[in-house]
Amino acid sequence: MPVLEVRGVSKRYGKNLVVDDVSFIIEEGETYGLLGPNGAGKSTTIGMIIGILQRDAGTIRIDGAEHSVTNSRTKALIGFAPQEIAVYKDLSARDNLRFFARLYGLSGARARAKADEVLEMVGLSDHAGEAVSTFSGGMARRVNIGLSLLNDPKLLILDEPTVGVDPQSRNSILESVQALTRGGLSVLYTTHYMEEAERLCDRVGIIESGRLRAEGTQRELVAQVGEDDTVLVTLGGPADKALDRLRALDRVSEVSADGTRIRLLTEDARGVLPSVLRTLTEEDMDIRSVEVQEPDLEAVFLRLTGKGLRE
Repeated sequence: MPVLEVRGVSKRYGKNLVVDDVSFIIEEGETYGLLGPNGAGKSTTIGMIIGILQRDAGTIRIDGAEHSVTNSRTKALIGFAPQEIAVYKDLSARDNLRFFARLYGLSGARARAKADEVLEMVGLSDHAGEAVSTFSGGMARRVNIGLSLLNDPKLLILDEPTVGVDPQSRNSILESVQALTRGGLSVLYTTHYMEEAERLCDRVGIIESGRLRAEGTQRELVAQVGEDDTVLVTLGGPADKALDRLRALDRVSEVSADGTRIRLLTEDARGVLPSVLRTLTEEDMDIRSVEVQEPDLEAVFLRLTGKGLRE
């Protein structure tokens, strides 16, 4: 049973259809990236999933149960860390977590224990007693994520959790997310950083103009848009004499040469590479270096939307 099931969800504001028949699922322990340019419908989709926006059509199920703006039981299964840092900066990290734990209904002793547990999860135990106002942006965001974990959610929604933080803090946040999914937590992740999606997400959905244009693993998305892998081979001498044999190899769509460098396009670089190297060796060619370039999510995103992720 999926932890999150979104089926045919739509939302209008007046005459504007801002989310149009969007469907996807998230399995237990899966990180699903929802990517799209500004104005694509991500925030509205998330608002319907967390239960603060009423959908106009479709269904949403959390852990198998029908979810709506009035269903407090399914809302309790969701943890949400918004883009904005929603903590009390004059309080310490520990006191923030204890306060919000009490709002979730935890007793005093349980709230204290849960706060300490979450501080360990987000890597802030050593700074538990310090005021959040003294924290870096990345540390404050980790407190923000910690608040979303206090209710032991089945589904964690992270909306741009690394905006405006330094590279070291970003890496700490990503490591925390990876640790949570290894523990079985399901994550819906939005980001404007394509490298984060490639690192974290098991599957990705690309939304644009309110519609889910494509979804799948990185390799599946690449296959859908027809992007080829590139193999670059640098030789110790002219590359011409092997070109005809390389063009005859299975799954090689294009071969070109520029001086001592050969460029091949193929649907499966890792599968073709042994044949390429064997062919060059049989032609007594001096292989100096080999580079494989697989299409990334950025290439897929540009092909599907005509825009960069940060546009």
